[in-house]
Amino acid sequence: MTIRFKLFTGIIILISIFAIDFFVNQRLSKEVVKNTSYLNNSETIIRNSNIISKLMIDMQSGLRGYLLTDQQDFLITYYEGLKSIPPLLREQHNLVNSSRQRERLDSINLLHTEWIDYSNSLITTKKDTLPEASARYKELFEKKVKARFGKRLNDAIRDLFQDFDGYEYRRRQERRVILQKSIDDTRQISLILTFCSIMMALVSGLYIIRLITSRIAKMVDLAEEISKGNFKSINDTQQDELRRLSESLNTMSAILEKNFKELQKKNKELDEFAYVVSHDLKAPLRGIDNITTWLEEDHGKELTPDVKKSIDLIKGRTKRLENMINGLLDYARIGKVKRGFEKVAVGEMINELVELLVPPNFTVNILNKMPVLTTDKLHIEQVFANLISNAVKYNNKVVGRIDISASDWGDFYEFIVQDDGIGIQSEYHEKIFTIFQTLQERDAFESTGVGLAIVKKILEDHKATIKVESKLGKGTAFIFTWPKYPVTE
Repeated sequence: MTIRFKLFTGIIILISIFAIDFFVNQRLSKEVVKNTSYLNNSETIIRNSNIISKLMIDMQSGLRGYLLTDQQDFLITYYEGLKSIPPLLREQHNLVNSSRQRERLDSINLLHTEWIDYSNSLITTKKDTLPEASARYKELFEKKVKARFGKRLNDAIRDLFQDFDGYEYRRRQERRVILQKSIDDTRQISLILTFCSIMMALVSGLYIIRLITSRIAKMVDLAEEISKGNFKSINDTQQDELRRLSESLNTMSAILEKNFKELQKKNKELDEFAYVVSHDLKAPLRGIDNITTWLEEDHGKELTPDVKKSIDLIKGRTKRLENMINGLLDYARIGKVKRGFEKVAVGEMINELVELLVPPNFTVNILNKMPVLTTDKLHIEQVFANLISNAVKYNNKVVGRIDISASDWGDFYEFIVQDDGIGIQSEYHEKIFTIFQTLQERDAFESTGVGLAIVKKILEDHKATIKVESKLGKGTAFIFTWPKYPVTE
């Protein structure tokens, strides 16, 4: 099973859990909204019921006050109730959902209508000023009021209101319980599904970490070992994408090991070849030098100026060839000899080189304080020696000048060796670092063309850089870096 499929499966499971959580919460939310709406509706019903009951009581009180005192002010609440109660009853009828509650409202309405007819008849008769009206009022009073007809109607209405309100309170309490249960269920289910999602994410994450991280760590360790020259391999039995990476690393390790061994063999052969060739070449060179020396010693007086010049030419060319062979050997040894690190006072070292390499007609200026380094003294000495020698060699001034400076750039120092010599054309700025390359005729300047190549190779071996800034006839500045701390690799 591939890692891609495992990740996809885990994501699908998590999405499914979130989808279930969403739909369950939606359903429970609808229940919560429904029950909340019912409770709000019930609050309105109870409130309207209290208002209607109070208006009816106020109507009854107003009627009694009028009948007892004959004052019209008592009928104000009566007429307000006649105006307000019908719309409230209609609203109440629309709010209730139970047929039983509607029946109670209908009964209340009928009884209230009957009480209004009874009350209107008393009020009308009471207000009538005709002689026979007084007799009718007394008759109604005797038959209705004294018989407590109105009280029976009001008691029946009050009982219906009590039943109506009691039923509504009970239903509201039931709905409140259901609402609380819906809220609790929503919380509980959300908590369970959230916990499942978290656990699923944790399990998936730990599984992926265990599956991938440890294996990647092994691959990183393998890559580090390969970079150190330890060509190992790892065993990966999983059937997924990472196994292909493991196999690629193992293949690369095997190929690098093979190539490294072949390279070591070739380098050893080249070293042996270089030493053998240098030895074989130096022998005839020494023979040529000896013969020219014997000729001068045995036939010095007989040699013509032309012959003498030719012999000097042979000796110069022989010396140059020997120097080239020695330079080639020095070039080949760079990076193959175990380094020895020691403290080097760069300023003192430069002064020693100046005494050995710079003629009296040159001025050497050390422009600022030189650092003290823990480094390979032989190598940094070779770099400065070659650059100072070149500054002397390629200078056509009667009194030459060499300026040397240093700058601190954090992890490394930057050194500049600048002269006021003949300069170098820009197209040759890179060519001069190639072995056996010179810009002047070899007969004009005794040069092997190895010095700057050795300088560049030493600097590359120390993870440093070099560049040249120069224009023809305006001097040359060699700018190179050197690490503050020893480079061991």
